[in-house]
Amino acid sequence: MLHKTWMDKQTIRTVECVHTDAKKYMVDRALTKGKTYELKNETDEFYFVIDNTGKMGGYYKEYFKN
Repeated sequence: MLHKTWMDKQTIRTVECVHTDAKKYMVDRALTKGKTYELKNETDEFYFVIDNTGKMGGYYKEYFKN
């Protein structure tokens, strides 16, 4: 149940969204190109950030730069 405390977790660092050109999903509804997001958790493949909806979302690392 670790995912229930991610919103309150300390920010690891900030990451900037570089594009929202997703092949499969509607990423442009939750992320804005050029906007900086607080990184709350990270795996090998995903960044977990608080997106434009105000909720925690997991996105491929290819959408961001450090």
